[in-house]
Amino acid sequence: MPSGPDGFVADPRYRTEFEKARGLVLAHPRRWRVIYHYDADGIASASSALRALARLGYPAQATALAGVERERMRELAKRSPGPLLVVDTGASWLDVFREHPHPVVVLDHHTYPGVPTPPALPDHVALVNPLDWGVDGMTELCAATLTWLFTVFLDPRNWDNAPWGLSGAIGDRQHVGGFHGLNATLVEEAIRRSVVVRKPGAALFGPTMGTALTDSIDPYVRGLSGRPEAVGRFLDDVGIDAARPPASLTPEEGRRLLDALRHRLADAGVAPEAAAVLDQDRWFVPSLGLDAEEVSNRQSAAGRAKMPGVGVAYALGDPTAAERVRLAEASWRGGILAGLRRLEDEGVNSMSALQWFESPDTTLAGTQAGMAILYLLDPARPVFAFSNGDGPTKVSARTTLSLVARGADLAAACRIAAEAVGGEGGGHRVASGATIPTGTRAEFLSAANRVIAEQLGARAEAT
Repeated sequence: MPSGPDGFVADPRYRTEFEKARGLVLAHPRRWRVIYHYDADGIASASSALRALARLGYPAQATALAGVERERMRELAKRSPGPLLVVDTGASWLDVFREHPHPVVVLDHHTYPGVPTPPALPDHVALVNPLDWGVDGMTELCAATLTWLFTVFLDPRNWDNAPWGLSGAIGDRQHVGGFHGLNATLVEEAIRRSVVVRKPGAALFGPTMGTALTDSIDPYVRGLSGRPEAVGRFLDDVGIDAARPPASLTPEEGRRLLDALRHRLADAGVAPEAAAVLDQDRWFVPSLGLDAEEVSNRQSAAGRAKMPGVGVAYALGDPTAAERVRLAEASWRGGILAGLRRLEDEGVNSMSALQWFESPDTTLAGTQAGMAILYLLDPARPVFAFSNGDGPTKVSARTTLSLVARGADLAAACRIAAEAVGGEGGGHRVASGATIPTGTRAEFLSAANRVIAEQLGARAEAT
Protein backbone atom coordinates (compact mmCIF):
# COMPACT_ATOMS: atom_id res chain seq x y z
CA MET A 1 0.00 0.00 0.00
CA PRO A 2 1.15 3.58 -0.59
CA SER A 3 2.49 5.64 2.29
CA GLY A 4 1.87 9.03 0.73
CA PRO A 5 -0.20 10.70 -1.95
CA ASP A 6 2.25 10.22 -4.82
CA GLY A 7 1.01 8.00 -7.62
CA PHE A 8 -2.64 7.86 -6.54
CA VAL A 9 -3.70 9.29 -9.93
CA ALA A 10 -1.87 8.86 -13.24
CA ASP A 11 -2.98 12.13 -14.85
CA PRO A 12 -0.06 14.61 -14.57
CA ARG A 13 -2.46 17.43 -13.71
CA TYR A 14 -3.02 15.69 -10.37
CA ARG A 15 0.50 16.42 -9.12
CA THR A 16 0.70 19.76 -10.93
CA GLU A 17 -2.36 21.15 -9.18
CA PHE A 18 -1.40 19.83 -5.75
CA GLU A 19 2.18 21.01 -6.03
CA LYS A 20 1.20 24.54 -7.01
CA ALA A 21 -1.24 24.71 -4.10
CA ARG A 22 1.30 23.27 -1.66
CA GLY A 23 3.94 25.72 -2.85
CA LEU A 24 1.65 28.70 -2.20
CA VAL A 25 0.80 27.49 1.30
CA LEU A 26 4.37 26.71 2.35
CA ALA A 27 5.68 30.00 0.95
CA HIS A 28 3.28 32.12 3.01
CA PRO A 29 3.58 31.38 6.75
CA ARG A 30 1.11 34.02 7.86
CA ARG A 31 -2.55 34.19 8.88
CA TRP A 32 -4.81 32.36 6.42
CA ARG A 33 -8.55 32.72 6.11
CA VAL A 34 -10.29 29.39 5.47
CA ILE A 35 -13.62 29.84 3.66
CA TYR A 36 -15.91 26.82 3.59
CA HIS A 37 -19.46 25.71 2.83
CA TYR A 38 -21.59 25.18 5.93
CA ASP A 39 -22.68 21.59 5.21
CA ALA A 40 -21.02 18.42 6.56
CA ASP A 41 -18.57 18.22 3.66
CA GLY A 42 -17.52 21.85 4.01
CA ILE A 43 -17.22 21.69 7.80
CA ALA A 44 -15.16 18.51 7.58
CA SER A 45 -12.94 20.12 4.92
CA ALA A 46 -12.32 23.16 7.10
CA SER A 47 -11.58 20.87 10.06
CA SER A 48 -8.74 19.14 8.20
CA ALA A 49 -7.43 22.40 6.75
CA LEU A 50 -7.26 24.15 10.12
CA ARG A 51 -5.55 21.18 11.78
CA ALA A 52 -2.94 21.11 9.00
CA LEU A 53 -2.33 24.87 9.19
CA ALA A 54 -1.93 24.64 12.98
CA ARG A 55 0.68 21.93 12.52
CA LEU A 56 2.58 24.28 10.24
CA GLY A 57 2.41 26.91 12.96
CA TYR A 58 0.19 29.18 10.86
CA PRO A 59 -2.55 31.23 12.52
CA ALA A 60 -5.91 30.93 10.76
CA GLN A 61 -9.52 31.98 10.95
CA ALA A 62 -12.47 30.19 9.37
CA THR A 63 -15.59 31.66 7.78
CA ALA A 64 -18.60 29.69 6.53
CA LEU A 65 -20.73 30.39 3.46
CA ALA A 66 -24.42 29.48 3.60
CA GLY A 67 -24.98 28.83 -0.10
CA VAL A 68 -24.30 30.02 -3.63
CA GLU A 69 -23.05 33.47 -2.63
CA ARG A 70 -20.77 35.13 -5.16
CA GLU A 71 -21.10 38.59 -3.66
CA ARG A 72 -20.48 37.29 -0.16
CA MET A 73 -17.31 35.62 -1.43
CA ARG A 74 -16.24 38.83 -3.13
CA GLU A 75 -16.83 40.76 0.10
CA LEU A 76 -14.84 38.25 2.18
CA ALA A 77 -11.94 38.42 -0.24
CA LYS A 78 -11.89 42.22 -0.07
CA ARG A 79 -11.96 42.14 3.73
CA SER A 80 -9.18 39.55 4.03
CA PRO A 81 -5.71 41.11 4.41
CA GLY A 82 -3.92 37.85 3.70
CA PRO A 83 -4.10 34.55 1.82
CA LEU A 84 -7.26 32.48 1.35
CA LEU A 85 -7.84 28.73 1.47
CA VAL A 86 -11.29 28.06 -0.04
CA VAL A 87 -12.75 24.56 0.44
CA ASP A 88 -15.92 22.91 -0.93
CA THR A 89 -16.75 26.01 -2.94
CA GLY A 90 -15.07 28.60 -5.14
CA ALA A 91 -14.38 26.81 -8.45
CA SER A 92 -17.06 28.88 -10.19
CA TRP A 93 -15.68 32.15 -8.85
CA LEU A 94 -12.07 32.04 -10.00
CA ASP A 95 -12.51 35.50 -11.52
CA VAL A 96 -13.12 36.88 -8.02
CA PHE A 97 -9.81 35.49 -6.77
CA ARG A 98 -7.79 37.04 -9.58
CA GLU A 99 -8.44 40.39 -7.92
CA HIS A 100 -7.14 39.29 -4.51
CA PRO A 101 -3.60 40.61 -3.89
CA HIS A 102 -2.58 37.57 -1.84
CA PRO A 103 -2.37 33.81 -2.54
CA VAL A 104 -5.62 31.90 -3.02
CA VAL A 105 -5.88 28.10 -2.92
CA VAL A 106 -9.22 26.57 -3.97
CA LEU A 107 -9.99 22.93 -3.11
CA ASP A 108 -13.32 22.15 -4.73
CA HIS A 109 -15.03 19.13 -6.29
CA HIS A 110 -17.95 20.96 -7.93
CA THR A 111 -18.36 21.56 -11.64
CA TYR A 112 -17.48 24.93 -13.13
CA PRO A 113 -17.81 26.55 -16.57
CA GLY A 114 -15.35 24.91 -18.93
CA VAL A 115 -14.74 21.82 -16.77
CA PRO A 116 -12.42 19.90 -16.93
CA THR A 117 -10.20 22.68 -18.30
CA PRO A 118 -9.89 25.56 -15.84
CA PRO A 119 -9.11 29.02 -17.17
CA ALA A 120 -5.54 30.25 -17.13
CA LEU A 121 -4.84 31.37 -13.58
CA PRO A 122 -2.31 33.89 -12.27
CA ASP A 123 0.61 32.57 -10.26
CA HIS A 124 -1.00 33.48 -6.96
CA VAL A 125 -4.19 31.43 -7.55
CA ALA A 126 -4.26 27.60 -7.41
CA LEU A 127 -7.27 25.42 -8.19
CA VAL A 128 -7.27 21.76 -7.16
CA ASN A 129 -10.31 19.94 -8.55
CA PRO A 130 -10.59 16.17 -9.14
CA LEU A 131 -12.65 16.75 -12.28
CA ASP A 132 -9.49 18.14 -13.90
CA TRP A 133 -7.66 14.83 -13.53
CA GLY A 134 -10.38 12.33 -14.39
CA VAL A 135 -11.78 11.68 -10.90
CA ASP A 136 -15.53 12.10 -10.44
CA GLY A 137 -16.16 14.71 -7.75
CA MET A 138 -19.73 13.47 -7.36
CA THR A 139 -18.90 9.86 -6.42
CA GLU A 140 -15.13 9.35 -6.06
CA LEU A 141 -13.80 12.36 -4.14
CA CYS A 142 -15.63 15.01 -2.12
CA ALA A 143 -14.19 18.25 -0.78
CA ALA A 144 -13.36 16.68 2.59
CA THR A 145 -11.45 13.74 1.09
CA LEU A 146 -9.79 16.18 -1.33
CA THR A 147 -8.75 18.43 1.56
CA TRP A 148 -7.58 15.43 3.59
CA LEU A 149 -5.43 14.38 0.62
CA PHE A 150 -4.05 17.92 0.24
CA THR A 151 -3.08 18.01 3.91
CA VAL A 152 -1.13 14.77 3.39
CA PHE A 153 0.72 16.53 0.55
CA LEU A 154 1.62 19.17 3.14
CA ASP A 155 2.69 16.70 5.84
CA PRO A 156 2.24 12.89 6.09
CA ARG A 157 1.23 13.30 9.73
CA ASN A 158 -2.10 14.51 8.38
CA TRP A 159 -3.22 10.97 7.53
CA ASP A 160 -4.95 11.29 10.91
CA ASN A 161 -7.41 13.71 9.27
CA ALA A 162 -9.15 10.55 8.06
CA PRO A 163 -12.21 10.93 10.36
CA TRP A 164 -13.01 14.27 8.80
CA GLY A 165 -12.46 12.99 5.29
CA LEU A 166 -14.96 10.21 5.94
CA SER A 167 -17.34 12.56 7.71
CA GLY A 168 -17.55 14.82 4.68
CA ALA A 169 -17.81 11.95 2.20
CA ILE A 170 -20.70 10.43 4.15
CA GLY A 171 -22.36 13.84 4.38
CA ASP A 172 -22.18 14.02 0.59
CA ARG A 173 -23.44 10.41 0.38
CA GLN A 174 -20.35 9.16 -1.40
CA HIS A 175 -20.32 6.12 0.91
CA VAL A 176 -23.50 4.59 -0.52
CA GLY A 177 -22.65 1.15 -1.85
CA GLY A 178 -19.15 1.47 -0.39
CA PHE A 179 -16.44 3.96 -1.23
CA HIS A 180 -15.23 4.05 -4.83
CA GLY A 181 -12.23 5.32 -6.77
CA LEU A 182 -9.82 7.61 -4.98
CA ASN A 183 -12.07 7.70 -1.90
CA ALA A 184 -11.59 3.93 -1.57
CA THR A 185 -7.81 4.27 -1.90
CA LEU A 186 -7.72 6.85 0.87
CA VAL A 187 -9.99 4.84 3.16
CA GLU A 188 -7.94 1.67 2.70
CA GLU A 189 -4.80 3.60 3.65
CA ALA A 190 -6.56 4.97 6.74
CA ILE A 191 -7.60 1.42 7.70
CA ARG A 192 -4.03 0.21 7.20
CA ARG A 193 -2.87 2.95 9.57
CA SER A 194 -5.60 2.00 12.11
CA VAL A 195 -7.04 5.51 12.02
CA VAL A 196 -10.30 3.94 10.86
CA VAL A 197 -11.62 0.41 11.47
CA ARG A 198 -13.96 -1.39 9.05
CA LYS A 199 -16.79 -3.16 10.88
CA PRO A 200 -19.99 -4.92 9.87
CA GLY A 201 -23.24 -3.56 11.27
CA ALA A 202 -26.52 -1.86 10.54
CA ALA A 203 -27.14 1.86 10.02
CA LEU A 204 -29.18 2.09 13.21
CA PHE A 205 -27.92 4.33 16.00
CA GLY A 206 -29.39 4.90 19.43
CA PRO A 207 -29.49 3.55 22.99
CA THR A 208 -32.29 1.08 22.19
CA MET A 209 -33.62 -0.70 19.14
CA GLY A 210 -36.90 1.20 19.46
CA THR A 211 -35.18 4.59 19.49
CA ALA A 212 -32.75 3.67 16.73
CA LEU A 213 -35.49 2.59 14.34
CA THR A 214 -37.89 5.38 15.27
CA ASP A 215 -35.16 7.97 14.66
CA SER A 216 -33.86 6.40 11.45
CA ILE A 217 -33.63 8.81 8.52
CA ASP A 218 -31.11 6.95 6.36
CA PRO A 219 -32.82 4.71 5.63
CA TYR A 220 -36.16 6.36 6.20
CA VAL A 221 -38.61 3.46 6.53
CA ARG A 222 -42.11 4.35 5.40
CA GLY A 223 -44.63 3.70 8.18
CA LEU A 224 -41.94 3.23 10.84
CA SER A 225 -39.53 6.19 10.95
CA GLY A 226 -40.90 8.84 13.28
CA ARG A 227 -43.63 6.48 14.56
CA PRO A 228 -42.64 4.84 17.89
CA GLU A 229 -45.86 2.84 18.31
CA ALA A 230 -45.55 1.32 14.83
CA VAL A 231 -41.89 0.53 15.54
CA GLY A 232 -42.88 -1.29 18.74
CA ARG A 233 -45.36 -3.47 16.85
CA PHE A 234 -42.85 -4.15 14.08
CA LEU A 235 -40.14 -5.25 16.51
CA ASP A 236 -42.63 -7.45 18.39
CA ASP A 237 -43.45 -9.19 15.12
CA VAL A 238 -39.73 -9.74 14.48
CA GLY A 239 -39.25 -11.05 18.01
CA ILE A 240 -36.94 -8.30 19.26
CA ASP A 241 -37.43 -6.32 22.47
CA ALA A 242 -37.57 -2.59 21.62
CA ALA A 243 -35.69 -1.79 24.85
CA ARG A 244 -32.57 -3.74 23.89
CA PRO A 245 -29.43 -1.92 22.70
CA PRO A 246 -28.62 -2.50 19.01
CA ALA A 247 -25.22 -3.94 19.92
CA SER A 248 -26.87 -6.69 22.01
CA LEU A 249 -28.53 -8.44 19.07
CA THR A 250 -27.25 -11.90 18.22
CA PRO A 251 -26.14 -12.53 14.62
CA GLU A 252 -29.34 -14.46 13.98
CA GLU A 253 -31.51 -11.67 15.43
CA GLY A 254 -29.62 -9.13 13.34
CA ARG A 255 -30.22 -11.12 10.16
CA ARG A 256 -33.91 -11.47 11.00
CA LEU A 257 -34.25 -7.74 11.61
CA LEU A 258 -32.40 -6.78 8.42
CA ASP A 259 -34.46 -9.19 6.32
CA ALA A 260 -37.68 -7.67 7.67
CA LEU A 261 -36.43 -4.13 7.01
CA ARG A 262 -35.28 -5.01 3.49
CA HIS A 263 -38.73 -6.38 2.70
CA ARG A 264 -40.29 -3.23 4.13
CA LEU A 265 -38.11 -0.99 1.97
CA ALA A 266 -38.71 -3.10 -1.13
CA ASP A 267 -42.48 -2.95 -0.59
CA ALA A 268 -42.18 0.85 -0.43
CA GLY A 269 -40.51 0.88 -3.85
CA VAL A 270 -37.07 1.83 -2.56
CA ALA A 271 -34.35 1.03 -5.11
CA PRO A 272 -31.94 -1.74 -4.05
CA GLU A 273 -28.93 0.61 -4.23
CA ALA A 274 -30.61 2.98 -1.75
CA ALA A 275 -31.71 0.15 0.56
CA ALA A 276 -28.14 -1.21 0.58
CA VAL A 277 -27.09 1.57 2.96
CA LEU A 278 -28.91 -0.36 5.69
CA ASP A 279 -26.23 -3.00 6.14
CA GLN A 280 -23.16 -2.10 4.11
CA ASP A 281 -19.70 -1.86 5.68
CA ARG A 282 -19.40 0.57 8.60
CA TRP A 283 -16.33 2.67 9.42
CA PHE A 284 -15.51 3.12 13.10
CA VAL A 285 -13.31 5.96 14.37
CA PRO A 286 -11.39 4.68 17.44
CA SER A 287 -10.19 8.15 18.49
CA LEU A 288 -13.80 9.31 18.85
CA GLY A 289 -15.49 6.04 19.83
CA LEU A 290 -18.13 6.62 17.13
CA ASP A 291 -19.20 5.31 13.76
CA ALA A 292 -18.08 7.71 11.03
CA GLU A 293 -21.72 8.27 10.07
CA GLU A 294 -22.45 9.51 13.58
CA VAL A 295 -19.52 11.93 13.27
CA SER A 296 -20.86 13.13 9.94
CA ASN A 297 -24.34 13.63 11.35
CA ARG A 298 -23.00 15.76 14.19
CA GLN A 299 -21.07 18.03 11.86
CA SER A 300 -24.01 18.25 9.48
CA ALA A 301 -26.30 19.13 12.38
CA ALA A 302 -23.94 21.90 13.50
CA GLY A 303 -24.04 23.45 10.05
CA ARG A 304 -27.78 23.22 9.70
CA ALA A 305 -28.19 24.73 13.19
CA LYS A 306 -26.27 27.75 11.88
CA MET A 307 -23.26 27.05 14.04
CA PRO A 308 -20.77 25.53 11.58
CA GLY A 309 -17.90 26.90 13.62
CA VAL A 310 -18.95 24.64 16.48
CA GLY A 311 -18.77 21.68 14.08
CA VAL A 312 -15.21 22.67 13.25
CA ALA A 313 -14.32 23.18 16.92
CA TYR A 314 -15.65 19.68 17.64
CA ALA A 315 -13.21 18.25 15.10
CA LEU A 316 -10.38 20.22 16.68
CA GLY A 317 -11.03 18.62 20.08
CA ASP A 318 -13.13 21.19 21.95
CA PRO A 319 -15.10 19.20 24.61
CA THR A 320 -17.76 21.90 24.93
CA ALA A 321 -18.31 21.79 21.19
CA ALA A 322 -18.61 17.99 21.35
CA GLU A 323 -21.57 18.27 23.68
CA ARG A 324 -23.16 21.02 21.61
CA VAL A 325 -22.99 19.04 18.37
CA ARG A 326 -24.43 16.00 20.13
CA LEU A 327 -27.45 18.04 21.20
CA ALA A 328 -27.69 19.69 17.77
CA GLU A 329 -27.77 16.26 16.12
CA ALA A 330 -30.89 15.29 18.07
CA SER A 331 -32.67 18.47 16.98
CA TRP A 332 -31.44 18.08 13.38
CA ARG A 333 -32.69 14.51 13.19
CA GLY A 334 -36.05 15.52 14.64
CA GLY A 335 -36.46 18.27 12.05
CA ILE A 336 -35.65 15.93 9.18
CA LEU A 337 -38.03 13.29 10.50
CA ALA A 338 -40.82 15.85 10.84
CA GLY A 339 -40.28 17.04 7.27
CA LEU A 340 -40.20 13.52 5.85
CA ARG A 341 -43.32 12.53 7.75
CA ARG A 342 -45.03 15.60 6.32
CA LEU A 343 -44.04 14.55 2.80
CA GLU A 344 -45.13 10.98 3.46
CA ASP A 345 -48.53 12.17 4.66
CA GLU A 346 -49.16 15.08 2.28
CA GLY A 347 -47.13 14.27 -0.86
CA VAL A 348 -45.50 16.76 -3.22
CA ASN A 349 -46.36 18.87 -6.26
CA SER A 350 -45.79 17.30 -9.67
CA MET A 351 -44.71 18.50 -13.10
CA SER A 352 -43.92 16.37 -16.13
CA ALA A 353 -40.17 16.11 -15.50
CA LEU A 354 -39.80 17.03 -11.83
CA GLN A 355 -41.54 17.18 -8.46
CA TRP A 356 -41.29 19.88 -5.84
CA PHE A 357 -42.29 20.93 -2.33
CA GLU A 358 -41.95 23.82 0.06
CA SER A 359 -39.96 23.37 3.25
CA PRO A 360 -40.27 25.72 6.23
CA ASP A 361 -36.90 24.39 7.36
CA THR A 362 -34.45 26.49 5.35
CA THR A 363 -31.35 24.70 6.58
CA LEU A 364 -32.86 21.20 6.34
CA ALA A 365 -34.55 21.39 2.94
CA GLY A 366 -31.67 19.82 1.03
CA THR A 367 -31.38 16.87 3.41
CA GLN A 368 -35.15 16.36 3.34
CA ALA A 369 -35.10 16.39 -0.47
CA GLY A 370 -32.19 13.94 -0.59
CA MET A 371 -33.84 11.46 1.75
CA ALA A 372 -37.27 11.88 0.13
CA ILE A 373 -36.10 11.08 -3.41
CA LEU A 374 -34.52 7.85 -2.11
CA TYR A 375 -37.18 6.60 0.27
CA LEU A 376 -40.52 8.30 -0.40
CA LEU A 377 -40.97 9.91 -3.81
CA ASP A 378 -41.12 8.92 -7.47
CA PRO A 379 -37.48 8.10 -8.32
CA ALA A 380 -38.11 8.81 -12.03
CA ARG A 381 -38.28 12.58 -11.50
CA PRO A 382 -35.84 14.85 -9.62
CA VAL A 383 -37.18 16.74 -6.62
CA PHE A 384 -36.77 20.46 -5.86
CA ALA A 385 -37.25 21.92 -2.38
CA PHE A 386 -37.94 25.65 -1.91
CA SER A 387 -37.41 27.53 1.32
CA ASN A 388 -37.83 31.21 2.12
CA GLY A 389 -35.83 32.69 4.93
CA ASP A 390 -34.58 36.22 5.08
CA GLY A 391 -33.75 37.43 1.57
CA PRO A 392 -33.86 35.40 -1.65
CA THR A 393 -35.44 31.97 -2.09
CA LYS A 394 -33.15 28.99 -1.57
CA VAL A 395 -33.53 25.96 -3.84
CA SER A 396 -32.22 22.45 -3.16
CA ALA A 397 -32.44 19.84 -5.92
CA ARG A 398 -31.79 16.10 -5.65
CA THR A 399 -32.04 13.13 -8.00
CA THR A 400 -30.84 9.53 -8.18
CA LEU A 401 -27.70 8.07 -9.72
CA SER A 402 -29.97 6.07 -12.05
CA LEU A 403 -31.35 9.31 -13.52
CA VAL A 404 -27.85 10.77 -13.74
CA ALA A 405 -26.86 7.72 -15.79
CA ARG A 406 -29.77 8.53 -18.12
CA GLY A 407 -28.56 12.11 -18.59
CA ALA A 408 -29.95 14.13 -15.68
CA ASP A 409 -27.65 16.98 -14.65
CA LEU A 410 -29.04 19.08 -11.81
CA ALA A 411 -25.99 21.35 -11.77
CA ALA A 412 -26.83 22.46 -15.32
CA ALA A 413 -30.58 22.56 -14.64
CA CYS A 414 -30.17 24.76 -11.56
CA ARG A 415 -27.67 27.05 -13.25
CA ILE A 416 -29.79 27.57 -16.39
CA ALA A 417 -33.09 27.94 -14.54
CA ALA A 418 -31.59 30.31 -11.96
CA GLU A 419 -29.97 32.49 -14.61
CA ALA A 420 -33.35 32.72 -16.36
CA VAL A 421 -34.77 34.49 -13.29
CA GLY A 422 -31.72 36.54 -12.31
CA GLY A 423 -30.34 34.08 -9.76
CA GLU A 424 -27.35 31.77 -9.49
CA GLY A 425 -27.12 27.99 -9.25
CA GLY A 426 -24.77 25.03 -9.52
CA GLY A 427 -23.39 21.96 -7.76
CA HIS A 428 -23.31 18.34 -8.86
CA ARG A 429 -25.33 16.36 -11.37
CA VAL A 430 -27.01 14.41 -8.57
CA ALA A 431 -27.35 17.22 -6.02
CA SER A 432 -27.43 20.92 -6.68
CA GLY A 433 -28.89 24.19 -5.49
CA ALA A 434 -29.73 27.73 -6.41
CA THR A 435 -30.51 31.12 -4.98
CA ILE A 436 -33.29 32.96 -6.82
CA PRO A 437 -35.15 36.25 -6.31
CA THR A 438 -38.31 36.04 -4.23
CA GLY A 439 -41.40 35.57 -6.36
CA THR A 440 -39.67 33.81 -9.27
CA ARG A 441 -40.40 30.20 -8.27
CA ALA A 442 -42.94 29.50 -11.01
CA GLU A 443 -40.65 30.79 -13.75
CA PHE A 444 -37.70 28.90 -12.28
CA LEU A 445 -39.70 25.66 -12.16
CA SER A 446 -40.87 26.06 -15.74
CA ALA A 447 -37.28 26.49 -16.93
CA ALA A 448 -35.95 23.64 -14.79
CA ASN A 449 -38.75 21.33 -15.96
CA ARG A 450 -37.89 22.10 -19.58
CA VAL A 451 -34.15 21.53 -19.08
CA ILE A 452 -34.61 18.22 -17.25
CA ALA A 453 -37.10 16.99 -19.83
CA GLU A 454 -34.55 17.73 -22.55
CA GLN A 455 -31.82 15.98 -20.60
CA LEU A 456 -33.97 12.87 -20.23
CA GLY A 457 -35.31 13.01 -23.76
CA ALA A 458 -38.89 13.79 -22.76
CA ARG A 459 -41.31 16.59 -23.64
CA ALA A 460 -41.94 19.14 -20.86
CA GLU A 461 -45.57 19.72 -19.98
CA ALA A 462 -46.61 21.12 -16.62
CA THR A 463 -49.18 18.94 -14.87
